[in-house]
Amino acid sequence: MPHTWDPDALSPQEALQRLSEGNQRFCEGRAVHASRVFSPDLAIRPQRPFAIILGCSDSRTPVEVLFDQGFGDLFVVRIAGNVVAPSVVGSIEFAAAQFGTRLVVVLGHTRCGAVAATVEAIRTSNGPASKNIRSITDRISPHIEHALRASDSTDSEFMRSLMRDNVRASANHLRHGSRIIEDLVLADRLAVVTADYELETGRVQFFGSLPAKAAPP
Repeated sequence: MPHTWDPDALSPQEALQRLSEGNQRFCEGRAVHASRVFSPDLAIRPQRPFAIILGCSDSRTPVEVLFDQGFGDLFVVRIAGNVVAPSVVGSIEFAAAQFGTRLVVVLGHTRCGAVAATVEAIRTSNGPASKNIRSITDRISPHIEHALRASDSTDSEFMRSLMRDNVRASANHLRHGSRIIEDLVLADRLAVVTADYELETGRVQFFGSLPAKAAPP
């Protein structure tokens, strides 16, 4: 297996705390990375991201901004609906294996267009016209269909619960759909947690769990 341990890497708990503090600064207007400028040393500085984020492509969810992090701090993978496709798994495997990063966050958000499109497709039986868009909604539908069939609600809290169901499913896919990631999780070298971003408030809420301890290398 490639390099999967960095003795100087933040623990999952420390990385989560750093993300939480960054989001707090963002919400309170105290962001320290608000002004970003280019520096030539960025090209030669090695990557040492302290967290891997799988987020949605929605233009209102710029991950580094909402966590108030700078260049090289986060390894970000963004795809509509934060779905897990093979290329997504490979990207996260690469970061976890090469950089020794110990925290993966699957980040959904309120008013997610991909979830809304999936709801529409299920309720009307009319899928998206594009097969490429269908490849996204088809990955979401199995994880929300049961709840959707049991309710005809369209209120924001119900839609948020569907979004969270999809986030949980993506996290479970990462934990069990990759031998590299699963082995790291079982060895307590990597944690995969779930969170959502509230467009209405700017707050990130973590609703996953962390391991009680971090294993030595």
